[in-house]
Amino acid sequence: MKICLTQLNYHVGNFSSNTQKIIAAIKTAEEQNADLIVFSELCISGYPARDFLEFDDFISQCNDALNEIAKYTSKAAVLVGCPRKNPTKEGKDLFNSAFFIHEGEVKNITDKTLLPTYDVFDEYRYFEPNKKFEVVHFKGKKLAITICEDIWNCGDENPLYPTTPLDELTKQSPDIIINLSASPFSYVQHEERLKVIRANVARYKIPMVYVNQVGAQTELIFDGGSLAVSEQGNINKQLPFFEESIAFISTEDLKLNIEKAESPIINHQSSIINALVLGIRDYFSKLGFKKAILGLSGGIDSALVLYLAVEALGKENVLSLLLPSGFSSDHSLADAKQLCENLGTKYETITIENNFQSFVDILNPHFKNLPFNVAEENLQARVRGVLLMAFSNKFGYILLNTTNKSEAAVGYGTLYGDMCGGLSVLGDVYKTQVYELANYINRNSEIIPQNIISKAPSAELRPNQKDSDSLPEYDILDKILFQYIEKRQGPKELVAMGFEKSLVDRILKMVNSSEWKRFQAPPILRVSPKAFGMGRRMNIEGKYLG
Repeated sequence: MKICLTQLNYHVGNFSSNTQKIIAAIKTAEEQNADLIVFSELCISGYPARDFLEFDDFISQCNDALNEIAKYTSKAAVLVGCPRKNPTKEGKDLFNSAFFIHEGEVKNITDKTLLPTYDVFDEYRYFEPNKKFEVVHFKGKKLAITICEDIWNCGDENPLYPTTPLDELTKQSPDIIINLSASPFSYVQHEERLKVIRANVARYKIPMVYVNQVGAQTELIFDGGSLAVSEQGNINKQLPFFEESIAFISTEDLKLNIEKAESPIINHQSSIINALVLGIRDYFSKLGFKKAILGLSGGIDSALVLYLAVEALGKENVLSLLLPSGFSSDHSLADAKQLCENLGTKYETITIENNFQSFVDILNPHFKNLPFNVAEENLQARVRGVLLMAFSNKFGYILLNTTNKSEAAVGYGTLYGDMCGGLSVLGDVYKTQVYELANYINRNSEIIPQNIISKAPSAELRPNQKDSDSLPEYDILDKILFQYIEKRQGPKELVAMGFEKSLVDRILKMVNSSEWKRFQAPPILRVSPKAFGMGRRMNIEGKYLG
């Protein structure tokens, strides 16, 4: 049996586009004499559809699209993901389902059993778990159809669910496991996926075809990387990452004890860059926007965001505003201009000193000669935010936020100033990672001026300011933040690792007391296993660690 792995970029709620993509792929696969065409989880609605699933009309449009797709299944069978109504009164109103369609009819429906409700996932909010297990018979083969999380409960070490679907399905002696997936990207996810797939294959001695979606849906980025693994655990077919692709595999090939496709060597810097570029591109294209604007300071964060935006949108669609104040250094302005010239992109310079001074003069009678402090520093950032948003409104630009994860973690940013924006590009990238990415970009030639990378980071909001005046050095700060945020290590564990207690207490207090700021931040492109936003839910006023 010849199986087609169909890795496509879907758009939540765009039934016309999703349906056309699926039908076009069916035609292409049938031209190659495919017997079975496998699409990804909830591909008809797009994943994750979230509270759109609560609208009856949304589900009706899913059904209409499913019926339209069924008309094109005269030759090959098709497996597509689509929500469906629960036919019984008991339980949630919907199932997350895989529809097996052949000769214009739905021949079988497999519902998802394991519904993740952790990190970015909230599926039990909408779906009822499956409780029936049956293989699908087709072309003399028995197919064990699973949906994403259904294969992630493999092993006895720390099972998250009381049921393992394949333990039930393998009682019926299937010939192949097929998994329809929508697995979001993080820089460790490919290794985790491959480990899980191989663990299933080793446990059940059955080959697996795994089809993942590609593309970004707001903050979630899906990297694709669909693959077919033989019963010996060898990768027989590997689809590319971060792009749409269609590939074919035969069930006979999956019996061969040979690794016909190389397991890709994953470079984390390259993966993060590709993910962020895809995240920007899809955010703009799916919203119907084309042009981006950002404030270019001459610092490394805005430099990296400009590079990523140019890669995603094209140099002609990105505008940088250089907004120097009386505290801005000459080299920062020169570095920013050099970067724009290196990338061939547009910039404009607007000095904010007069605007800033006007506000200072207005406020002086009320501030009663109090000394210069964070109020005046933040005022400069807010003047810049006003100018950037004015350009956004006047010319239809979307403002890209340039705050990195380290700054977002400890509240080192100004609400309604440098925290403005429609999309946070680096909000899940630590400062030390920003330097790694910049050096990776420059690996063959200097794109980001070396002075931007080598100079001490500074907000340049007061004379001779450096980030280290207010924060620990980033190499220490990021290690503590990583252990606290990604690894969920508390103060006792951090001190046991060798970090100074007073420093740990100070940093963790900054993180927890800045939740109110992060709550007002733009959506953050997720590239780590634990990003700020929907994957890390904290009380704004909660009191933990003092």
